[in-house]
Parts: sequence; structure tokens; C-alpha cells
Amino acid sequence: MVTALNLPIEDFEAALLQIDRIRATEIIESIFAKNGNFEMLEHLTMGALERIGLGWEDGRLSLSQVYMSGVICEDLIEQYVPKCQTSYKTKPKMAIAVLQDHHALGKRIVYSVLRAGGYDLFDFGQGLSADEIVEKTINEDIEILLISTLMLPAALKVKNVVENLRKKGSSAKVIVGGAPFRLDEGLWQKVDAYADGKNGTEVTKIIGRLTEGEL
Repeated sequence: MVTALNLPIEDFEAALLQIDRIRATEIIESIFAKNGNFEMLEHLTMGALERIGLGWEDGRLSLSQVYMSGVICEDLIEQYVPKCQTSYKTKPKMAIAVLQDHHALGKRIVYSVLRAGGYDLFDFGQGLSADEIVEKTINEDIEILLISTLMLPAALKVKNVVENLRKKGSSAKVIVGGAPFRLDEGLWQKVDAYADGKNGTEVTKIIGRLTEGEL
């Protein structure tokens, strides 16, 4: 029986870093064959992605490795959701967007990591104005809004998003990420965000804590 304590996380991580989809698939299939437990697949993918995210933060791994690892995990998880007779978590209701900037790689990584963790969420896209993000958030009744930014001017606009959401009666928790927030660790507080998620796995943990507290 495979448990969270004896999952082959290091082997799976190695397969992801080598972009070896065949080996990654074999590992997933082996775990599923032994217990058919979707939770174990989540533990495996999130454990490996967390290690890879830390590798990128300390400079050992490239952003492209983080990106491809997230995409492979997302693809594999999507294959096993129906096999495990489960479904993506639709609560809390979440969305992700890039404010002003058109550079979408960071958003794509976080999106893939969350999907690999079993979460469903709206992708509002990139190059959006503060007003556009507010409108989409209100229309979809979003509870957790993830905002990615590349440049400081866009990061500062998060404050406008939060203010306008509150004016329109939305209590959505805004989680921010991107280069400006890594360079200034206190910036997320200055723009009135709920939290700063430095990578996909950290965002997943924040969402987990929010869910446990029922928002």
C-alpha cells in the first residue's frame, strides 16, 4: 500500500525535470494501481512541484523547468480525475488574471499547479485593466482572486482592484504574485492584498488554509 510517507516524490521530481512524460506516467500509474487513491496522486504531484519551486527560488532550476513540470502534472491529473471517480474542487470559487501585463508565463505556472492539486478555477486572461478584473470577479462571484503582475506600475494597481471590489460589495480574497512582490516583500500589504503567493505550491497552501477556515 502506498501512503503519503513512502511516495516516490524524488523519482517523480527527477522525471519532471527531465521532461520525461513516459517515466512520470509510469510512476503515476503504479501508485494508482496499488490503491486507486486520488489523494495520493495529489500528494505526489504537489510534493514534487513544491521541491521544484524551491529549486527555482534558490537558483538551481530554470523557470522553463518549473513551467513544464506544472504542465505535465496538470495533464496527468486531468487523466485521473475521471478514473478516480472524483471531480475538481470547485469551492472556493477562484480565478486568476494578469493585471495590465501581457506576460502570462507566471499565471500559467500557478494555474497548472493548482489544477494539478485538484482545483478548478477561471482563467480571466492577461493584459486586463483593474476595472476589467473587478467586473469579471463580480460577475462570476469569485471568492479567491489570484493576480499576477510583471512590472511595478501594474502591481500598484492591485490596490485599485481591492478598493473597487469592496465598493461593489465583494469580499473576494486577493492573492498576489510576480516579480514586484518578490523584490519588495512588504508590497502585498501596501496594496491591501490578502496574501503574497511566491509560487504555485505556496498559493495552494494559502488556499488550503483559507478553505479550512471556510473563508
